[in-house]
Amino acid sequence: MSSDRGRETAPRTEYLKAYRVMLMARVLEEKLSSLYRAGHIKGGVFLGRGQEALSVSVGINLRKGDIYAPLIRDQAGRMAFGDTALDTLRTYLGSQLGSMRGRDGNIHRGRPREGYYAMISHLGAMIPTVTGALLARRFRGETGVVGATCIGDGGTSTGAFHEGLNAAAVEKLPLIMVVANNQYAYSTPNDRQYACADLLDKAAGYGVAGHDVDGTDLGACLEVLGKAVAAARAGGGPQLIVGRLLRLVGHGEHDDASYVDPALKASHVGRDCLKVAEDYIVENGWATPEEIASWRVEAKSEVDVTAAKVLREPAPDPNEEEWMAISETRLQDNFAA
Repeated sequence: MSSDRGRETAPRTEYLKAYRVMLMARVLEEKLSSLYRAGHIKGGVFLGRGQEALSVSVGINLRKGDIYAPLIRDQAGRMAFGDTALDTLRTYLGSQLGSMRGRDGNIHRGRPREGYYAMISHLGAMIPTVTGALLARRFRGETGVVGATCIGDGGTSTGAFHEGLNAAAVEKLPLIMVVANNQYAYSTPNDRQYACADLLDKAAGYGVAGHDVDGTDLGACLEVLGKAVAAARAGGGPQLIVGRLLRLVGHGEHDDASYVDPALKASHVGRDCLKVAEDYIVENGWATPEEIASWRVEAKSEVDVTAAKVLREPAPDPNEEEWMAISETRLQDNFAA
């Protein structure tokens, strides 16, 4: 099992690229929160504040042809994999022009033909889904493909987690299984969720490689995920990565997170990974605080303009549309760019 201790930081270019994606994801989610509270978004809004460093490190280490099945707090990873603020807002606001055409919940967007899988459930369901997809690629003779999915600590208690990871281990599939240990399964703390000393212990139980990483440290996340993806791509079988961090918001925007232990908020895992990254950038002379502030202004302007555009777009009209599954040939991948 590997850890982030003794690592070398990610190269400057990669670090700054990842930070800019994290920043855009954070600004976009702040807008989603505002739109939700203003009544423009139907359904839940689940933010990834505090998990962006781990998430972006997954998406940024994948490449075209790979499979990515993100979860509800993976906005940063989604954007690193090619998702856009435009399609995100179209999905949350129910626009006809989005990839889901306003036909599904706001957290289920994806483009399966591009390897970007729409989430079925955050409770482990995507693990056997990606495992099956990787096995199908093998049957077709495709090589060099990696499949990644993410889960929270609570999801490791589900049957889907066991079945999916066990199958991937037996078949030695190139599965990247990322566990964001954000200390709570909704409001259930870790000590009521699992009895093993550390979630990383599960790697040995399944016979897969295990990696531990400080989820608040962008450089560490980029380093560990980069090595795990390379190992899987080279034939090393499944890689289980456990990131230590804290969800800095409630389970959803409807939840005030009053159950979170204040001691956790004040601890190392309670650090804001975006702020940690900003401090690191400034300390290394890669950008000034003023430059970082200007990047946020740019991101906010882009998000605000995009949101205003999407709010003017039409929603599906049940009186005019023929409501069929998107698997219909005439509907497949037929959405506005």
